[in-house]
Amino acid sequence: MRPVPLIILLLAGMMACSNPVRAESLTISLSSGHVAITSTYIGTDLVVFGVIGRDQASATRSEHYDIVVSARGPRSHMVVREKAALGPFWVNRREQKFTFVPATMAVATNRPLDEITSPEMQSRYQLGLGSAIIAQDLRDEPFAEALIRLKQRDRLYETLPHNVEFITPNVFKAVIPVPARAPTGLYDVEVALMSDSVRLASQSTHFEVVKIGFEQDVADAARLHGWLYGFAALLMAGLFGWLATIIFRRD
Repeated sequence: MRPVPLIILLLAGMMACSNPVRAESLTISLSSGHVAITSTYIGTDLVVFGVIGRDQASATRSEHYDIVVSARGPRSHMVVREKAALGPFWVNRREQKFTFVPATMAVATNRPLDEITSPEMQSRYQLGLGSAIIAQDLRDEPFAEALIRLKQRDRLYETLPHNVEFITPNVFKAVIPVPARAPTGLYDVEVALMSDSVRLASQSTHFEVVKIGFEQDVADAARLHGWLYGFAALLMAGLFGWLATIIFRRD
């Protein structure tokens, strides 16, 4: 055998060993890559479409598939403070800082997450709302739980146990809400394929929330020409105040 074909065969064998065949694979797509915020924006929904690829090894799998879709908003640092009564006043006693916390998060599944996998596996695969905030030690857990509750109260964190629908055994769609208070920035979407509490495959994509029109012009003016924006705001406040005195003046 000539040297060149032998080298090609050796490289092909190395690639096959480094990239083992997987029983299942995922292909996903978003209904839109951008969400535009205007003056009339009250929230919207995005749809994640997915196809499960199966080979001969997965054709005989007895357990059904489960899908967990996690959409996380732009990350930032947040502080949670604990208030306590001091006589007639309420004061801050303790506080805890959390880093890289998603501004919004939605977890969509085809059935309740606790029925899909155990809490231990949820923590391992970073599934569910608890994966959004990482407590450094046990003393931080009450603060992390409080932050999640506050986010849920404002409808910025949501668990959606029936927002994934299987169109066919291998094709699914998931509805992901983008709330009215969603900040601008890049959002990550991760789709996990589960079966019998084990993650078989995962894929990720992203979309962007942007302002357009007059709202974007005002934001750009405030960022690029702060002194001019402040002067214009002060002028408009004075003008509207003067008009109010004229309109509601009692003779």
